[in-house]
Amino acid sequence: MDMIDVIRTKRDGESLTEDQINYFINGYAAGAIPDEQASALLMAIVWRGMAEDELTAWTTAMISSGARLDLASIDRPTVDKHSTGGVGDKVSLVLAPIVAASGAADPMLSGRGLGHTGGTLDKLEAIPGFRADLDLDEAVRVVREVGCVICSAGPDLAPADRRLYALRDVTGTVESIPLIASSIMSKKIAEGTGALVLDVKVGSGAFLPAIDDARELAETMVSIGAAHGLRTSALLTAMDAPLGRTAGNGLEVSESFAALNGAGPGDLMEVTLELAREMLYLCGLDADPWDAIAGGGALDRFNAMVSAQGGDPHAPVPEAPEREQVQAPASGFISRMDARAVGIAAWRLGAGRAKKEDAVSPGAGVVCLKKPGDEVAVGEPIFELHADDPARFEPAGTALAGAVSIDPEPPDPCPLILERIRP
Repeated sequence: MDMIDVIRTKRDGESLTEDQINYFINGYAAGAIPDEQASALLMAIVWRGMAEDELTAWTTAMISSGARLDLASIDRPTVDKHSTGGVGDKVSLVLAPIVAASGAADPMLSGRGLGHTGGTLDKLEAIPGFRADLDLDEAVRVVREVGCVICSAGPDLAPADRRLYALRDVTGTVESIPLIASSIMSKKIAEGTGALVLDVKVGSGAFLPAIDDARELAETMVSIGAAHGLRTSALLTAMDAPLGRTAGNGLEVSESFAALNGAGPGDLMEVTLELAREMLYLCGLDADPWDAIAGGGALDRFNAMVSAQGGDPHAPVPEAPEREQVQAPASGFISRMDARAVGIAAWRLGAGRAKKEDAVSPGAGVVCLKKPGDEVAVGEPIFELHADDPARFEPAGTALAGAVSIDPEPPDPCPLILERIRP
């Protein structure tokens, strides 16, 4: 088989055969196909798209390029959640222990933040001693003993996707629904879970701000899951404003502890509990996730998970030493708060990274003292900025310029759960 013929097939709008797909995925994962040819094929896919059976074969080849997590020793139904990423999205930290305390097991393999969206592993690593990099045997052991684990996927799961993801990032081929969907689903299917709920974000802080694009991505991923025998559903959830009141690693850990104690912000609790209900539904479990919060079981599971991964759940979370507030420019009601702007501000304060190799500050970030619907007086603080270096306040403040709209009347409430997609 010739790689040039594979490129020409997709360039000319035809579907790749299973043999062509296996040839490319295996060859690129092994380093036998150069980046320039892989880039040409990826760009052809961006322009031409992929048919459903073609995408299924592509995803299968990426899964088969590496190992699978073996969850046969887990004596309860397994289910996971994946979010497409947002600002202040600390749902995973609260959700996994809720699910574990409700009778299921959650082997949650997560990632790190890049750009304006935060990463679950960065948040957890703000807890002193917490280890996100577990090998596959360690991850299974924690799930078996605790009921949940949150760790990195590691190099053995879908290694072809790891190489393709890095190449897409530098060749302008990220924005392709088939490539996004297969990237996410190959890792989740290789994870070995029995069911999966997708939290697809919609709005200014989301990777795909338009609801039509988000819906297409959700439907594509649900279809891939069904084709691979994985019970999959998706919720489209709002990401026009930050979720909860914090954006930043240690800040979000503290807010997650509040949520696990039943005192989390209303929007965070609503989204988390709805995702938990969907996960338990896919597992066939008749349990109310709120009971896991009210009875303390979720907090116990979280503490046990942190301890099992080397962390101290009772240690103080690091705090940034510098503070600065951003005041309201007028009196009235907050009608809009741009989630992306808040995420960029948190990134500039040190909570995020521009490149995967960059370090992050565990204490940096933004506290939203007010949220949409709240009344403010001119000069009243809306945001509190946290940083290790006060020189970071000016670029963060620039990001927040125009991020908030204030109107004389309160805005109509906007739903957080926009749509539910099942096979």
